[in-house]
Amino acid sequence: MEGKWLVGVDIGGTTIKMAFISLNGDILYSWEIDTDKRDSGRHIPTSITRSIDQKLTELNQTKNRLIGIGIGAPGPVNAEDGSIEVAINLGWEHFPLQAILERETSLPVVVDNDANIAAIGEMWKGAGKGAKNLICVTLGTGVGGGIIVNGEVVHGVNGAGGEIGHMTSVPKNGSPCNCGKSGCLETVASATGIVRLAIEELACANDISQLGDYYEKHQTITAKQVFDAANEADELAKRVIQQVAHHLGLALANLANGLNPEKIVIGGGVSKAGDALLGPLKEDFVLFAFPRVAQGIEIVSATLGNNAGVIGGAWLAREKLFNKSMIIKNR
Repeated sequence: MEGKWLVGVDIGGTTIKMAFISLNGDILYSWEIDTDKRDSGRHIPTSITRSIDQKLTELNQTKNRLIGIGIGAPGPVNAEDGSIEVAINLGWEHFPLQAILERETSLPVVVDNDANIAAIGEMWKGAGKGAKNLICVTLGTGVGGGIIVNGEVVHGVNGAGGEIGHMTSVPKNGSPCNCGKSGCLETVASATGIVRLAIEELACANDISQLGDYYEKHQTITAKQVFDAANEADELAKRVIQQVAHHLGLALANLANGLNPEKIVIGGGVSKAGDALLGPLKEDFVLFAFPRVAQGIEIVSATLGNNAGVIGGAWLAREKLFNKSMIIKNR
């Protein structure tokens, strides 16, 4: 099997990231295509298939080079048949992704949730390397999560394991979440949640704030601007970050108290704030965590960035398709 490649695919709402990856987890070729959401997303498998074929032709390679595809998609995944239960931003409901892709590519396919494969990627080649028990949190437009115990992703009874973003953080009078609940962690720790908290703070505060000046002129701000202002000692921005760190620290401490993991990996666009977020987050985590749990854990920033998903997808293909076939072959 020397020289064989794994295919990692990470489906996002805007783009689909794809890569040919070695059995050791090295990215050989990576590229991305636009996510074709026409007709409730039914063209997505075809565009993935076509793109893989085009890349092979471009590299003067045949499909024999490929072992299989590991793919991450938003929403709960049915582990039995690799179908997506629901992915609102793609228009999918009970969408048989694995079956369609296997038919169109003539390759074996394994499917998991996009946050889970990002967690797997960080475990294999990123900030979680060497840890078999970890929590991975992706702070972006929403809050995604993946939980790994003894090297295996926690899927739960019907594929909804690891929904960290939907732990309740504001039990009463919380903001509505896309999931239908109110007060989810996602409403206070995502980029959109941070912006909402900042605008609420601006509405009732009397501070002289560069953030307030900007908002007054443009009627818009970004999460990055909130962190930048906090780094420049803007008191209002610092209060917003303290709120975010408080909710995140409490949620992750409660989760860690039940799991006793070795690492918590923080990824996604919001994590680029670095110590501006990690510093207060660690303080709040220690405040709420069982002391022995806090002693055993390391909270770190993700290192793979946008590549976490495709690397995690490749690991899935290696473990579930390649290693499984080698065991059967050697019996």
